[in-house]
Amino acid sequence: MPHRVRLRRRAAVVASGCVLALLASCASYTQRTSRAFADFQGGRFDAAAKGFADRDNTDSKFLSGAEAGTVELTAGNWERAREQFDRAAAAVRDVEERALVSASGTAESLGSWMLNDTVQAYEGEGYERVYLHGALALCYLGLGDAAGALVEAKRANKLLEREEALYEKQYQAGGFGHLLSALGYELSGQMDDARIDYERMVEKGVGTELAGKALVRITRAGARDELAQWIERFGDVQPPPRDAATIVLVAGVGLGPYKQESSLVWPTSDGVLTYAAPTHVERPQPVAYLQLDATDASGATTSARSVLVEHVASVARENLDDRIKWMAAKSVLRGVLKRELTQAIVKANDGSDSSAGIAFLAGTLFQIATERADLRCWSTLPDSWQAARLFVPPGVQRLRLSALGGEASDLGEVELRAGEWVFIVARTIDSRLYAHRIGGRAIAEPVAPSSGEAAARTLELLNAHSAGGTGSPETSNP
Repeated sequence: MPHRVRLRRRAAVVASGCVLALLASCASYTQRTSRAFADFQGGRFDAAAKGFADRDNTDSKFLSGAEAGTVELTAGNWERAREQFDRAAAAVRDVEERALVSASGTAESLGSWMLNDTVQAYEGEGYERVYLHGALALCYLGLGDAAGALVEAKRANKLLEREEALYEKQYQAGGFGHLLSALGYELSGQMDDARIDYERMVEKGVGTELAGKALVRITRAGARDELAQWIERFGDVQPPPRDAATIVLVAGVGLGPYKQESSLVWPTSDGVLTYAAPTHVERPQPVAYLQLDATDASGATTSARSVLVEHVASVARENLDDRIKWMAAKSVLRGVLKRELTQAIVKANDGSDSSAGIAFLAGTLFQIATERADLRCWSTLPDSWQAARLFVPPGVQRLRLSALGGEASDLGEVELRAGEWVFIVARTIDSRLYAHRIGGRAIAEPVAPSSGEAAARTLELLNAHSAGGTGSPETSNP
């Protein structure tokens, strides 16, 4: 056997071995982060945050920060969550800036034709970058900075508008961002701006029960002409007493979807054609909604059930559907190019059947092994964002949050002043419930000095005209 033929055969054998090793070692994003995700499900938040922050597991600066930030947010660690989300935002800032300048700027990231989509940096789906700024808004609320929360909510809304312009459609999305934006405006007394956000929610059909009542209340207070149409549509809503305290629940309910691969291999007369693309899989959700109860000293209870503000799983599916044709076209074209490359390698041999056969086998295995769908996604997102709102008399109120189909959390007795705002940020994971109170003074706590008391009062702490407040908001764990 000529020396050149032996070298070609040896190279083909080595190539085949490398391809088989590559095929065996390809671990998906879901597999690499399974330990961190299990820790998140089990409430082991320190371990989960550490696991998701490990770049060896996530292989993405965006996902590393987004996943770890979600874990810290669920644990009520506002500052650490903000740091992680800021890290994720920094990783995709260039993409966001291009998108904010022009909707077509987002499309540029879809135009790379590579070995497969997993070899390029994952910069988040469009909807994920929108939710990133909604999560940052919650962090700023927890830190007592309503101005910062408002900035992030407005950025989320702007990014969503660009995503809709790119695909020339309107998603049934934006309820989360518009709600946070409206609440921020209300906190700072900008009622006309809050009304616009609530109107956008109604136009998009997201969180309409909550937004509709807010529109009746706001237009009545402003004596606007639109009051009659809102009452006809959503019913009359009596205005709360002027001294009423406001309790707002913002909750992430359940676990969002994950991606799995849909792939096909077509044998042809001169090789194979391959196709691989991601699909979304929704998880079962044991919790349907949350109920918030506030009981005063006389035993009178005011209650509200959470309403759906945004269904994350539906938004994720819509967003992927808008991209899937493009992703499928890329996959098929890559398959054609790899098949042609295999044929070129076979023809480059000197005619030896064995060498050509090994080269053909190596090329085919390479084609199958390297055509992989990108299964990376923000896996710790909730299945839905929900919200509720109560107006209660000032004074002592015992707060309790219950998850239908899951746990309940006694948030304790708190003293509320006239006109005060209190936020409850909650998250359900399977049947577990995690809840954190921002604002109000727990009865068991000592009375703080005047400066500390001002910091603990959410109405003052979250005032958008302040410098951001001092001190730490109150939190309560189940």
